[in-house]
Amino acid sequence: MTSFNNFADLASFVAASRENDGLTQTYEGAFIEHSEMAKLSIVEAPEALDMPDPEQVRAATEMMMQTMFDVLRDTRMEPFAADLAWGFANSFHVVAKRIEGREDDAAKKLGDLARSYDPSEIYATELEDTQLLCQTLQGCREAMECMRDHAAEVYRVETGKPFSPVRGSRVSSALTASMIEARDYLASKARERREQFAPEGPVVAFSGGQVWEDVDLLWNGLDSIKARIPELILATTAQAKGCDAVAHAWAASRGVKVIQFRLDRSQGNRAAFVRNDRILGLKPVEAVICEGSGIQQNLAQKLRQAGVPLHIVRLAHQRTQRSA
Repeated sequence: MTSFNNFADLASFVAASRENDGLTQTYEGAFIEHSEMAKLSIVEAPEALDMPDPEQVRAATEMMMQTMFDVLRDTRMEPFAADLAWGFANSFHVVAKRIEGREDDAAKKLGDLARSYDPSEIYATELEDTQLLCQTLQGCREAMECMRDHAAEVYRVETGKPFSPVRGSRVSSALTASMIEARDYLASKARERREQFAPEGPVVAFSGGQVWEDVDLLWNGLDSIKARIPELILATTAQAKGCDAVAHAWAASRGVKVIQFRLDRSQGNRAAFVRNDRILGLKPVEAVICEGSGIQQNLAQKLRQAGVPLHIVRLAHQRTQRSA
């Protein structure tokens, strides 16, 4: 875990990190005004409302996230700082999804209007107002996603773990590591925004047990694969601890996109094996399987049968095991 003694240290670190990732224009790019007027609902009339100052929003988001870590650091409450900070970042995500839902509804109405032309003045006014509503909601959603991504980066810097919402996908152009729900990934093939939810690139499958100590062993192995496959996308079995958690932290650090295949509980006892089949359906070009349970054995067997180059990492390979 990376810790910082004061807000200025963290601000400098995050600013440098965002600059390295080409994200320094994120706020300026997100907090733009597509029109002099804004419309936030169907029933409200257009108003001359400005977007907030991007620099003030940047500072407020960072201060809100960092203050909780600073106040609780070196106290008995410190272990709970990450949970609270996750809640802050997730609140941005939840609100962004709500705005996105309203934006989708407005876009649907705009499409219906465009397909049913009417030469009347009432029609023209409704068409213009609906288009303005779409533009306003789009701008608000992009701004909210920008704040969420910034909060998620502060969370990652402080905890060493990537932020991932419990439900839904986190997708935006500013992400250093896109955490994509498998259901969204599969369903997105029939959706308009397929290019967002179905990142194009070679897939590397990864899975392992929930007990693992040698983090460097996995990071070094994944680094060697990334050196050979720079544009790789990591597909994992989405466990919250152990090998998968290590892989998610590595991906966040390296800016690698991740597809998390969570268990589909509706499949009952077959859920884990169905998940393995879905990972195999992505046609991975390489795979890393760490010793775990029968689920990992099943996935390794299927990958071998499919002819996928496979790296098996055993518990005995850990430095902690050898030193013991």
